[in-house]
Amino acid sequence: MDMPVIEANGMRIPRIGLGTWPMKGRECQGAVEAALAMGYRHVDTAEMYGNEDAVGAALNATRLPRGEVFLTTKIWNDSPDGAAIRRAFDACIKRLNQPYVDLLLIHWPSPQLDLPDALRGLAAIRAEGRAKAIGVSNFPPGLLRRAIGEGLGLACLQVEFHVQLDQSRLLGICRENGMALTAYSPLGKGNGLDQPALKAVAAKHGAAPAGVALAWLLAQDGVAMVPKAASPARQRENLRALSIRLDDADMAALAALPKDRRFVNPAGLAPDWVNG
Repeated sequence: MDMPVIEANGMRIPRIGLGTWPMKGRECQGAVEAALAMGYRHVDTAEMYGNEDAVGAALNATRLPRGEVFLTTKIWNDSPDGAAIRRAFDACIKRLNQPYVDLLLIHWPSPQLDLPDALRGLAAIRAEGRAKAIGVSNFPPGLLRRAIGEGLGLACLQVEFHVQLDQSRLLGICRENGMALTAYSPLGKGNGLDQPALKAVAAKHGAAPAGVALAWLLAQDGVAMVPKAASPARQRENLRALSIRLDDADMAALAALPKDRRFVNPAGLAPDWVNG
C-alpha cells in the first residue's frame, strides 16, 4: 500500500491514520496492532483518552521499527503553561513506554492558557528530541494566528473536519504557514452518511459513503485524517479511500452538502469557533 504523506515544517505525516478515542485496554491494543499489520503507519492518542498504555503496548508488540510509525499524543487543557505541560508529557511518555512521539499537541485551549509559555514548553520538549514536531488542536482562527505568531515552528493543527463542516478559514491559515491540518471525526461520527448526494457518488464509484467522505478529505491539499475504527473490516474500508478518485462532478455534488454540522462542541470546553 502506497500511503501518501504531508510534509509540513519538517514533519512527514501519513494522510490516513488510526483514531483511538474512545477505545481502551485490550480493544484499543488489538485495534492498533491490526491496523499496523494492515499497513497503517499513523496512530493518534491523547492524555485524556486513557489509552496511551494500550497504544504503547501495541507499538511495542509490533516488529516495525519505531521510526516507521507516526505517533501523536495530546496534552489536556488543565496544563496551562510550560511547566505543567512538561509534567503532563513526562507522564504521557511513561504510559506510552516510548522514547519519543512524532507530534505533540495542546488538546484544547482554556481561559487559563498562557499561550506563549505553553508553546515554549512544547518547543523545549521538541528541542530535547522527545517530540519530533509540535502543534495545537481545537484552536479557532484568531488563537491559531496568535500561536503561529510566537514563531516556534508549529507543524500541525488538529480539528473536527469532514464533508459537512467547512474549515476553509483554518485550512487557509495552515496552508499559508506550511502546516498540516489533521481531521478528527472525519466521518462526522457517522452522521449524515445517508445523504442522497453522498450515496450517489458512492454508488458511482462502487464504494461506501464513508470511503467517499474520506476521499473528499484526501482531495483537500494538506489534510490528514484519523478515523476511529476498532475492527479490521472498518480499518480496511477506510484505507480504500486511497483508491477513490473524485472528479469535478463528484466534488460539486459534495460541495452542495450542508457545511455547518459540528458534532464535537463540548459545553465549557469548546472555544468561540468564529471569533476566538
